[in-house]
Amino acid sequence: MLLGIDTCGGAGSIALAQRTSDGLDLIAEAEIAGKTYSALLVPKIRELLEANRRGPQDLESVVIVNGPGSFTGIRVGLSTAKGLAEALHISLVAVSRLAVLARNAASDAAALDAGRGEFYFRLHEDEALLTPAEIRDRFSGSFAVCEESAAAAFPDAILIPPPTAADALHYALPRIVAKDFDDLATVDGNYVRRSDAELFAHQAKH
Repeated sequence: MLLGIDTCGGAGSIALAQRTSDGLDLIAEAEIAGKTYSALLVPKIRELLEANRRGPQDLESVVIVNGPGSFTGIRVGLSTAKGLAEALHISLVAVSRLAVLARNAASDAAALDAGRGEFYFRLHEDEALLTPAEIRDRFSGSFAVCEESAAAAFPDAILIPPPTAADALHYALPRIVAKDFDDLATVDGNYVRRSDAELFAHQAKH
């Protein structure tokens, strides 16, 4: 059994799937309202397992979307995923939300609204925090977005639904098959930019 967790966006999700000989069989998924991750993520995982007559001992791997997105959401999701993997002695795979979004649109590039007039942008394997002008300077083709704000900033973009934990499971499956797992001791959030606290601390020093 594989458990997927995505708490990076305005709404989060979890998903449970079974590996098959030719891919993945999605068993169940559930949405988690934004700003409730700290209180509801673990109970929702327990509910999803129990509703499908499964237990933590049935899990083989955890797939966590580790950003970019909400700093709090990333921290809650990643700490939960790492805690489960460590306690159950199972593997963990961390994937980029931008990478999953790009895959869903069959594109090499994707963008997410980062606020403050900036966007998280991925082209192939590279991710950066850029302004719309900087993105246009670097890339002239169409790319995937999942937010109306991003679609407004980039009229030629491919607007698709936000990626989910189930999408993350499908994206991570080749790595799971190849046993390309992340190291629990070193895996971290894919923040792309620093938190407000870090920025303000840097400004105070200068």
